[in-house]
Amino acid sequence: MTPILQTCLPDDMRQSRALPGVAPAAARDWLRVDDAYAAQMQRRISLLDTRRTRVLWLDPTAMHAAREVLTEALDVLPDLGFAVNETRVHCPDGRSVDLDQYDPLGTLGRLVQEDIVLMRKQGPEHVLVDAVLCFPASWRLDEKIGKPLVGIHAPVPEYDGDLARRVQRLFDGVRVGRPLWRFNRLWYDDPELHQPLSEHAPRRITSDARAAPFIRSERQCILRLPQTDVVVFSIHTYVVRP
Repeated sequence: MTPILQTCLPDDMRQSRALPGVAPAAARDWLRVDDAYAAQMQRRISLLDTRRTRVLWLDPTAMHAAREVLTEALDVLPDLGFAVNETRVHCPDGRSVDLDQYDPLGTLGRLVQEDIVLMRKQGPEHVLVDAVLCFPASWRLDEKIGKPLVGIHAPVPEYDGDLARRVQRLFDGVRVGRPLWRFNRLWYDDPELHQPLSEHAPRRITSDARAAPFIRSERQCILRLPQTDVVVFSIHTYVVRP
């Protein structure tokens, strides 16, 4: 399969930051379209058509949140070159996508490059209730459903108790209309976007720039939905050659 690569990383993702490396984002800058849009969307559509149960999960009790994030996205898409009406969206790559309120995350997964994870507060922590996750970076959706942030990040060694508390405070503190963002950067020897990997399997990534030919970097945004109060975690994946 021909690698799906962006030409380069955005300027704001080229400088390293200390963990968790979070900064304010513009209110509508949680979705982006880049030069790999058409190719990434074809890969996403293929995964949704052939591996739907592996890349999409919807808790029926969180349907309102899933519909709300689709509505919020539809409000942003015209800024990014989409044409939106009441029943259909015309995409920058020439496709048209019918709006299906009974399948909000499946619809959103066919519109945007971002993976979308919905986190709902249950007790003291946010847990994963809904997601469309076509491009996991060495983790599996079926192992993270219903888990809190600490469980989702297992077995990441850097995600210790102190960092977990700081991230939970971010999820508690993010305000409507004031999203936050961060990015990571890892070296991979395989440019494939869909890389599910069990948390019990050995990691296949490295921080050694000499050991792998591709940089995989995720732009991750955190935003709060105004009606359901659910927190959205959006992930835009870049794969480039150094």
